[in-house]
Amino acid sequence: MSENLDNKGLRSIADNYDIFYIDLWGVIHNGINLHKNAIEALGEITKAKKKYVLLTNAPRPNKTVRLFLEKMGMNREIREHVYSSGEAALSYLKKNFLDEKFYHLGPSRDFDLFIDFKKNKTVDIKESSYLLCTGLFEERVDDLSYYRELFKEHINKKMICTNPDLIVDRGEKRELCAGSVALVFEKMGGEVIYFGKPFPEVYNQSIDNKEKKVLSIGDNLNTDIKGANLLNYDSLLISNGVHKEEIKKEGVDIVSKKYEAIVNFIQTELKW
Repeated sequence: MSENLDNKGLRSIADNYDIFYIDLWGVIHNGINLHKNAIEALGEITKAKKKYVLLTNAPRPNKTVRLFLEKMGMNREIREHVYSSGEAALSYLKKNFLDEKFYHLGPSRDFDLFIDFKKNKTVDIKESSYLLCTGLFEERVDDLSYYRELFKEHINKKMICTNPDLIVDRGEKRELCAGSVALVFEKMGGEVIYFGKPFPEVYNQSIDNKEKKVLSIGDNLNTDIKGANLLNYDSLLISNGVHKEEIKKEGVDIVSKKYEAIVNFIQTELKW
């Protein structure tokens, strides 16, 4: 059974851990505004001389995510703790696919992920060696059947997915993410290489976590919490996130079993 920290706060367990992996979207902000209590909690973690990583499944390099957070009003000291799935994917692409033609699936604003090798981008999927998925096209944000039709003749190509999230809440609006497109491709028999939570590589690249006691904090059972489970980290689920309605109806223990995830602690919002 998950322990509720709404009354005791994160401070009641913080001393038990060396490192905190903390999700950004859904925990620190909602895509529009920073959460004041979460920002205060980061300050207290720093005061306690503990390390933390703002680990995000954003399909962008670290510097782009930091710029986004700066515009939101986050101070420089906190922004320096960001590590993104896009950064992990970029490192892999430069080592393995730098000279191969790719077809980009996602909004045009994600161009900064491949700016160093943009000459290899093709507008014709038939000419590509691999597929680079950062999200959905602006004009096809909720039409997964379009992608199913697009992939029909290209299942033999590898897809690199830079955001395993299926959905995200931008304020009060729910949106599909790159993981939903990748799932369509996988169900058709295609091979997807994922970068981001819950896959271990992004955790290991972001900070030295060897022989450290770790708490992973997030609002997504499929990514944040399963990632913690795979690496034998303790987990704290923020319930006022993507699973908010499910948890209200059924409770965290039933919902976490449904997702085959182990939740050690739960809070409505991140609060010290």
